[in-house]
Amino acid sequence: MEPQPEPSHPPSIAVDKIRASALRGSRATVWGILASSVLASVKIIGGVLGNSYALIADGVESMLDIMSSLVVLGSLKFSTQPPNEEYPYGFGKVEPLSALVVATALLAAAVGIAIQSIREIFTPHHAPEAFTLIILIGVVVTKELMFRLLFRTGESIGSKAMQTDAWHHRSDSLTSIAAFIGISIALFAGEGFEAADDWAALVAAAVIAFNGIRLFRSAWREVLDAAPPKEVSDNVRAVAGEVEGVADIEKCKIRKSGLAIFVDIHVMVDGGMSVRDGHKLSHQVKDRLIHEIPGIQDVLVHIEPSKREQSRA
Repeated sequence: MEPQPEPSHPPSIAVDKIRASALRGSRATVWGILASSVLASVKIIGGVLGNSYALIADGVESMLDIMSSLVVLGSLKFSTQPPNEEYPYGFGKVEPLSALVVATALLAAAVGIAIQSIREIFTPHHAPEAFTLIILIGVVVTKELMFRLLFRTGESIGSKAMQTDAWHHRSDSLTSIAAFIGISIALFAGEGFEAADDWAALVAAAVIAFNGIRLFRSAWREVLDAAPPKEVSDNVRAVAGEVEGVADIEKCKIRKSGLAIFVDIHVMVDGGMSVRDGHKLSHQVKDRLIHEIPGIQDVLVHIEPSKREQSRA
């Protein structure tokens, strides 16, 4: 009997690509940690010296950015560890689970800021100092740049945790804008409007809560192996259908695990095809999908006789 054709070991290629993506994500996340560390210190010190609770609340939110970025950094490293006998599908689920942790931290921050904002609204105090506005302008610009860097990187490598972390920076930017508006009203509207700063912090808490809920739902769907967008499935079907010998695609199930994508596909072929040829074709389909669609780590190919052959039977 002739030896069976061996696959070209595409899984190792896929793993290398995933690790390279994780490295890109880690580098961008480190930049986010450094930026958040500097901004958190500046905002909290500026808020204390400038008598602005909105700025202090903004600084606390930046400290949460640091925590969430550290969680994401660890998840990117851990989720790309190779599979073993105990975890044959690898550790990809660590990545969306870390996104749940980050989203939960966002919600906790929103609740904490909201409670303290309400207390400050009913506590008489002086208006903030004007220099706090200058701090906020720098914060908004820096945080928006960090959001765009991290979100684009997370989107390109398929990291849900990184995209969630990017929204931490966007939330920080939004809370800073709210603080800027509130402080401006408190400064320029005069006596009686000192609480505008605290109302701004309350608005910021609502924005943070909204993003936290949205991001939690997204990560939760990935943990439960929700189906990907239809265009992803259509792309997999199209690429597999281009392999010579594939008559049609019967089923196609796709799930995402961290940065990796796993595909379970049923391809229909000529019912008279030999076992050897069917085995070879299944590897061709698998190799084509892994090489042409970024993120696919493994493919399980089922060979089925075409409907024409089934009707004859």
